Amino acid sequence: MSAAQLRIGVACFSTFGGSGVIASETGMSMARRGHRVAFFSDKPPARLDLSCPNISFHAVAALDYPVPAERSYALALAAEMIEVAQAERLDLLHVHYAVPHALGAYLARQVLGAVAPKVLITLHGTDVTRIGANPKFSSLTRFAVLAGDAITAPSRWLAEQAFCNLGLPRETSIEVIPNFVDTQRFRVVRREIASAERVLTHVSNFRPLKRVEDVVRIFARVRGEMPVKLHLVGDGPERPRVDGLVHSLGLAGAVKFFGEGADVAEVLQGSDVFLLPSETESFGLGALEAMACGVPVVASNVGGLPEVVLDGETGFLAPVGNPDEMAKQVRRLLTDENLHARMSRAARSRAETHFQLEPAVERYHAVYRRVVGTRASSSTR
Repeated sequence: MSAAQLRIGVACFSTFGGSGVIASETGMSMARRGHRVAFFSDKPPARLDLSCPNISFHAVAALDYPVPAERSYALALAAEMIEVAQAERLDLLHVHYAVPHALGAYLARQVLGAVAPKVLITLHGTDVTRIGANPKFSSLTRFAVLAGDAITAPSRWLAEQAFCNLGLPRETSIEVIPNFVDTQRFRVVRREIASAERVLTHVSNFRPLKRVEDVVRIFARVRGEMPVKLHLVGDGPERPRVDGLVHSLGLAGAVKFFGEGADVAEVLQGSDVFLLPSETESFGLGALEAMACGVPVVASNVGGLPEVVLDGETGFLAPVGNPDEMAKQVRRLLTDENLHARMSRAARSRAETHFQLEPAVERYHAVYRRVVGTRASSSTR
C-alpha cells in the first residue's frame, strides 16, 4: 500500500437526497484517486457504483431486538465502524449528517481508543435546522459535532445556522465547501420540441419541507393557461398526499412520477423549468443539477438557495408558500424565448464556473490530508 493512500470510511443516508449524492460522488472520486473507501449505510445509496475499484460497502443492520429499530441504528453503525476500522485500519471517517452518523463515529472512537480514525463531519441541513434546533437534542448534536476533528458545510447560510442553532463556539472552524455537480454527466442536450407542450420538473425525497404539493399547485396554475407537463422524480413520505392532490385536481394525465430509479440527468435534460418551492434548503443540489443541464430554476428564496440560484439571472426566487408568484415566473420563462435562452446559458455557465466536481473534491482531499496529519483532538474539544 502506498504511503500516500488513505483508508477512508464514509457514513451517509441511502435515501434519495443530496447528502447521499455528495457522499457517493466524493467517495468514488477518492477511490479513483487510489484511496480505499468503505461506505456505511443501511443499503447502497442510489449514486454509489459498487463496481468502482477500491470501493467496499458495509450494511448497517439495526439490532433485531424488541425496541424500535431506528433507535438502535447509531449503535449498529458504531459496531460496524469498529469492526471495519480494526480490519481495514481506517485513517478517517467522513460522516455526512451529525445525527446519527457523528454519534456513531464518536462511540466507535471511544471503543477504538488510540488507534481510532480521525473524523470529518459534513453538516447537510436538518441535522442543524431541525434536530439541532430542537432544545431536547441541541446539546447532544453539539457534543457530537465538536467531538470531530473537522467540520464542513455546503453553504455559508448553513454554517451560520450551525453556530446559532447548535450554540457552537464562534472560534469553531467550519469550512464551507459548496456541493458540486458532474458537468460531464449533467450537461445541456439540445432537443427537438415535438409539440408546444413544455415540461416542469421537480426532484426531491418528498419530505414535508420540500413542499411538493406546492409544486403541483404551481403546475396547475400554469397548465390553466398553456399546455405543460409535470415530471416528479423521487419518493418519500409525502408521495401519497401529492398523488392525491394530483388526482383531485384532475391532473393525473399530465403528471408523471418517475420514482427513485430514474436517470436524473436524462429527466432534467428534457425539462424547461425546475421547481423547488422548499420551506428550507441548506444548498439545493437538485437546483444545481438542473442549472448544469441549462434548465432555469424557480425556487424559494430561503436558506442557501440564493448562494446557488442567482435571482433574475439563472432563475427566479420567490417567498415560501406563494404558488401564485412562482407560477407567474414560470409563465414568464415559458412565454419569453429570449429570457429562457439567456437564463439557460447563465445557469450552465454558473454551474461550470463555480460548482465543478473536481475542485470541490480536491478541497475535501486537502481536509482529509490535514486532519489525518494532525494529532487526534479531544472529544470535548
